Amino acid sequence: MTISVIIPAYNNEQHLSRAIHSVLAQSRPPDEIIVVDDGSTDRTAEAAAAFGEKIRCIRQDNRGPGAARNTGIRAASGEWVAFLDADDEWLPDKLAVQTELLRRHPQLQWTCGNYIECLCESGRQAPALPEQRILAVLNGGQISPDYLKTCAEDLTGHTDTMLIRRSVLLEAGGFSDLRRFEDLDLWLRIAYRHPQIGYSARPLAIHHLQAGRHTSVIYPAAQAARLLIEQHLETAALMNRLDAFRPLAVFLLRRWMRALLFDPSQAREIRRLLNDFAALLPGRVRLQYTLLTAFPFLTAVGCRGLSFVVRTLGLRRRAVRKPPPLSG
Repeated sequence: MTISVIIPAYNNEQHLSRAIHSVLAQSRPPDEIIVVDDGSTDRTAEAAAAFGEKIRCIRQDNRGPGAARNTGIRAASGEWVAFLDADDEWLPDKLAVQTELLRRHPQLQWTCGNYIECLCESGRQAPALPEQRILAVLNGGQISPDYLKTCAEDLTGHTDTMLIRRSVLLEAGGFSDLRRFEDLDLWLRIAYRHPQIGYSARPLAIHHLQAGRHTSVIYPAAQAARLLIEQHLETAALMNRLDAFRPLAVFLLRRWMRALLFDPSQAREIRRLLNDFAALLPGRVRLQYTLLTAFPFLTAVGCRGLSFVVRTLGLRRRAVRKPPPLSG
């Protein structure tokens, strides 16, 4: 099997070299490394050029990470495609672990895995999920029979860990022009056609939480969440996968609304999500979030206080970003 690695980069001169070095250090080397410079205004292009013929660099106008990955997919010559964000890195055996899994399970069309969340400037890092929990969801194996169901168990699979047959990416239409959740949108479209996915409980990559994230944050998260759920309620129905998607939609909505509680200005957006998807959400969930958004500033203060206590006492296994200061 041949593997093309695609690294989209926008103003990532500070971290791009680390990402490329982690790919070059793989115990199972890739066959091709493509860096797509998505209209950077810093020295990202020069950082890529420093590696010479070891990588192929493509430059385009700034259109977002999804469009940059699509450019890489179209240019790739490998049978399989792997992705790495320019400010993250792979662990040395990432490709070796996944190619061995695919060798043992040739029916698989895609695979992903666990990863490490790193607040490296604070010296904190931890796997996104405990390996024991992953193995419990997968019944001790390495294959999920249905990505939609295991995704609802929080096994979403980070983009840095995806290894997907190129023909499957093209069949699903590639990444959409969504500015948020464009990766999850594609994984869902793939899962409607190819439910089965390989999953490594062993971490395969390091996701740097404190590294600069240059994806547009102008597009409101709640609006993007609403659009994603609306689109996939329709698509899942057309693909006869609505029964499998509904529990995942509830899981995603609850996770996103919980995150929005930290920002009192998002109370109206939470209530709108509750209203728009009332038919999906259980009554107790609607009541819970209705009460929590009645006094949004107090709720935000309470959430932040609880988060501080959990971080201070080391009760949280995951290395999660500290919420930004309250505004207003």
